Amino acid sequence: MQPQRALIARATLVLLALLLAGCSALRIGYANGDTFVYWWLDGYVDFTNEQKPWVKAHIDRLFDWHRKTQLRDYAQLFGQVQQRLQRGSMRPEDIREDFDAIRKRASAVLEKSVPELTDLALAIEPGQIAHLERKFASNNDKYRKEYLRGSVDDRQRLRFKNVMKQAEYWFGNFSDEQEAIIRKASDARPLDNDIWMAERLRRQQDMLQMLRKIHAEKPSREVVGKMIRDFIAHGFENFTYAEHKAFFDGSAEGMAQMIATIVNVATPEQKAHAVKRLQKLIEDCHELAAKT
Repeated sequence: MQPQRALIARATLVLLALLLAGCSALRIGYANGDTFVYWWLDGYVDFTNEQKPWVKAHIDRLFDWHRKTQLRDYAQLFGQVQQRLQRGSMRPEDIREDFDAIRKRASAVLEKSVPELTDLALAIEPGQIAHLERKFASNNDKYRKEYLRGSVDDRQRLRFKNVMKQAEYWFGNFSDEQEAIIRKASDARPLDNDIWMAERLRRQQDMLQMLRKIHAEKPSREVVGKMIRDFIAHGFENFTYAEHKAFFDGSAEGMAQMIATIVNVATPEQKAHAVKRLQKLIEDCHELAAKT
């Protein structure tokens, strides 16, 4: 969430994605985490027989560290969200605060993974870089087919459908009146999938360029580690931020406004549904963290 480091950086973010996807995903993720993340990465890199054992060992250690040191902190964050829901309302400022908290935790995971990403970046071979480039091209074709077709209204409708899928997971079913309010908040966000496509392409090309440079110049581990940290930092800020500042800022603000709208339009029963979901997630975090 891409060139080697960004690629494995995304792999570490799978941990956060599992948390945000829900309780069952969290349990499944930790039960099969090493296999799932390895399989996902291998689809991009196509590991050699020599690379496979130490890549798997790196993934196992990352999951072990994450379980022992991060999950209780996540439980605390989810508890804070619970309290806001029980309070009855939520402000866009609250959502932005949560975004910052998630980013901080994602940064910690990515920073922890830098030594492993460095090992992998230094071990990547030209054929694997070519494999990664083909995988990017295939993913980009899928993105174009799904998000760069149809009218503006078609794209708004698809985006709203994805929003409602997540909203209904947490809060249950919404009435037609509630959906109309949420649709208005969803459509109020800036929409430009071509900018997101340009962002994808920039990330991918920067990653490929970085990997080719590492392979050609064989820099020191310290230099490669800095390259990876810089790539991660640029990713958090969006690679094309300078060219599209108003769009990215507007998207972040629109997302905060929309999530606040979803929470505030929810009935007490729907909020209670979300509180229960979070409680199960909190309990799973503590239970998994306690395992040795």
